[in-house]
Amino acid sequence: MIKRDTNMQMHANDANSEKLIYPQLSYTLTGVCFGAHNQLGRFAREKQYCDIIAKLLDDSGITFQREHVVPNTGNRVDFLIENKIVLEAKAKNFMLKDDYYQLQRYLQTLGCKLGLLVNFRNRYLKPYRVIRIDTDARKKFV
Repeated sequence: MIKRDTNMQMHANDANSEKLIYPQLSYTLTGVCFGAHNQLGRFAREKQYCDIIAKLLDDSGITFQREHVVPNTGNRVDFLIENKIVLEAKAKNFMLKDDYYQLQRYLQTLGCKLGLLVNFRNRYLKPYRVIRIDTDARKKFV
């Protein structure tokens, strides 16, 4: 029988709680994404997911900008949440490196620390937390 020292045990969620960026807000956003996925299933269009997400964000009282224009690029992020988190919704069979690079460029240009990349086409939703890498986006992520 294995003897355990109860003083050494930690709760799994306590391990890196000081290091997480916007833990409560990102947890709420993940719940919103799961709600949209549960309502529409996995074969809807990206715009339909974004419509449901916008409604759920309104209901939860979170401030956001939909299709926020990224300055000096002409690109638009799907959602800019409380000027802190970029939420990019996808509805495609496979996520590519280009999707990650795109979100990384958005984070660097907007100065946000955290982005969520969500592919609603997956059978089981798995939001990816993307943290901004401090580098020049024009050189690294082309």
